[in-house]
Amino acid sequence: MPWTDLAAWTVASLLLMGLVLLRRHWTRLPALEPDPPLPADPPPVCLCIPVRNEALELPAAIDSWLAQDYPALRIVVVDDGSTDGSTEILQGREAGRPDRLRVVRNDSLPPGWLGKNHALDLTARQPEAQGAAWLLFADGDVQASPDLLRRAVAFALAQPTDILALIPGVDAVDPAERVVLPLAASAFQLLVPPHQVPNPRHPAFCGVGGFTLVRREAYEAAGGHAAAPLEAIDDMMLARRMKRAGFVNRVARGGPDLHLRMYHGLGELVRAMRKNAAALPAWGLLPLLLPPVALVMLAPLWLPFAGHPGLALLLWLLVPALAGDVQQRMTGRPMDLLWALWPLDALVFTAGTAWAFADRLRGVNHWRGRDVKLR
Repeated sequence: MPWTDLAAWTVASLLLMGLVLLRRHWTRLPALEPDPPLPADPPPVCLCIPVRNEALELPAAIDSWLAQDYPALRIVVVDDGSTDGSTEILQGREAGRPDRLRVVRNDSLPPGWLGKNHALDLTARQPEAQGAAWLLFADGDVQASPDLLRRAVAFALAQPTDILALIPGVDAVDPAERVVLPLAASAFQLLVPPHQVPNPRHPAFCGVGGFTLVRREAYEAAGGHAAAPLEAIDDMMLARRMKRAGFVNRVARGGPDLHLRMYHGLGELVRAMRKNAAALPAWGLLPLLLPPVALVMLAPLWLPFAGHPGLALLLWLLVPALAGDVQQRMTGRPMDLLWALWPLDALVFTAGTAWAFADRLRGVNHWRGRDVKLR
């Protein structure tokens, strides 16, 4: 068999196996009960939100949390040096609902911390958090239906749970977002087997920046965010530390009742890849990772020249059809014809990963206008 044929069938097999695994994981992802009962005296929850320059999505996000029908909810937001109008938005919401929302302004970042980790650690030290049974960590761009928290708490209380992650639907508006994000969201679900996350004998774990509900005592026992102040993928690594400490990790479906617009346009997508790829433990291998990943993602473009036009067409259509079906169910939105341009995701991956490698050579992690020196 010529090497071109071997490469063609290897790449096709990898993509097809990935699609099969994605569908398998989706079918095993638990859903929250639609209208579960709560105890007469529901446990207090403190929602901890870090905010830095998120004025575009912040109003709708905060309003959705203020509208939660969960009675024992307090919200603490750390405004981490915002300069884009987020401060004024938060001040207005705080003035309207002082019974539920308190805003803490922070203008300094101590050495040895990433900004988000420090903000979350700061929220967890506030009186509202210290008096809560559960802490909910959510980003400043996440929107939730009014009954979502009640349903999530009921899910956590119905079975042994110390940390619960909900996978949100991802809103894609700009053309670049519409091409890149559906496949990126599918890749996350592909890598996390939901049925194995609660299994103490399996290494799978899951934390999600959009919604991670943790039992406060378990969070503190695992060291909280202070245990890894420079960890850029803070949500997943918190789940890993807690599971390794013997606590029960679970994951469930959040979308479409939980959703967010993560990034705005191509520039933010590349910068996000830059931040996250730089956080990988084996970052020195990033240059070696680029060629095989690009080879797989660009398969529909080179397979016809390798003598396999039919295989190229099959993969080109099958990937957006099957991955897109999962995204339709998660977001509640119809199929998007731009999903057919999915091989272009390789360009975003390559640009962000190369940038991340350059950052690590400089010894920094960059996000939201900050360069933080890594130890």
